[in-house]
Amino acid sequence: MATSRTQELSDLGVSIWLDDLSRERIASGGLERLIAERNVVGVTTNPTIFANALATGNAYDDRVAELASQGTSVHDAVFEIITADVAAACDIFRSVYDATGGEDGRVSIEVEPGLAHDTAGTIAQAEQLWAKVDRPNVMIKIPATKEGLPAITAATAKGISVNVTLIFSLERHREVIHAYLEGVEQARAAGIDLSGIRSVASFFVSRVDTEVDRRLAELGTPEADALKSKAGVANAQLAYQLFEQEFATDRAKALLAAGAHLQRPLWASTGVKDPSLPDTLYVTELAVHGVVNTMPEKTMEATFDHAPLHGDAVTGSYAQARQVLDDLAALGIDYDEVTALLEKEGVEKFVVSWNELLDIVTAALESGR
Repeated sequence: MATSRTQELSDLGVSIWLDDLSRERIASGGLERLIAERNVVGVTTNPTIFANALATGNAYDDRVAELASQGTSVHDAVFEIITADVAAACDIFRSVYDATGGEDGRVSIEVEPGLAHDTAGTIAQAEQLWAKVDRPNVMIKIPATKEGLPAITAATAKGISVNVTLIFSLERHREVIHAYLEGVEQARAAGIDLSGIRSVASFFVSRVDTEVDRRLAELGTPEADALKSKAGVANAQLAYQLFEQEFATDRAKALLAAGAHLQRPLWASTGVKDPSLPDTLYVTELAVHGVVNTMPEKTMEATFDHAPLHGDAVTGSYAQARQVLDDLAALGIDYDEVTALLEKEGVEKFVVSWNELLDIVTAALESGR
């Protein structure tokens, strides 16, 4: 039997995580099938995913009716529903977690997006989510805002495994790595076993192309057209170079020698937004050992079916990737402005989805009372 492309990607050292979760997927055995047939070794969630899950089907009806009969508030009901799904998914992935020594088999759950600029609130909810899910393979998602950086350090220092989300710029990625290392240092000083702490740095890809390509289209020159849909991949490739550099420092090597783990790069937003592009672009061009690629199911199925993998597409790309960013700058595309805008919009989009989630659960509770 021929090796599948998802198996080939896994053999390259890329961990495939599904960017989706629902109670229906859990109850139907769908997650187990993806583990067995598509090499899926983890799951990520966000407010948009949960809002979509609750808006469709009736998998949550019984639980919502139970919560309604108890007079549960909408915020508490949302907390109960999403943590239950994440805990159930953690149990499904526990064998993967055990088999990989804790590297994979991970399920991520996000702090409320409205806390993105509230350091203390983020820390408190990270601790609450960690305790509520109560599984060693859960990861708490904390956004890489300025206010999120000290929260990443504080959560890591307490032994909480963190998925840092909404990273768009190389400088912010560097700050995220330093926040993680500082947290590991504090955990070590407190006598916490470093081997149990894991982290990923979620670097967003397709959204960069969407914004940069919009600006290139406005320029409308041949030079601008030549750079279309190159920024996202180039930016991520340079993020991997940064990862390699930062974890080769004496500071990082000392922590690794003490039992700490690398903070793996995770490629997020890997569904292609532009239909004119190859549908596995952000898989094939970012394939490299030691990363996670979190995929929407559509992208995962396209990868399984026809991804034209060509080995390590990243470590030999740094000069070319840097040239792409330099060429964009020469055309007046402000990298710092683009990435700051994307971070702002990313937080705002998740806030909108969170509010939609609250509205959906409010309506369900009211109908169940």
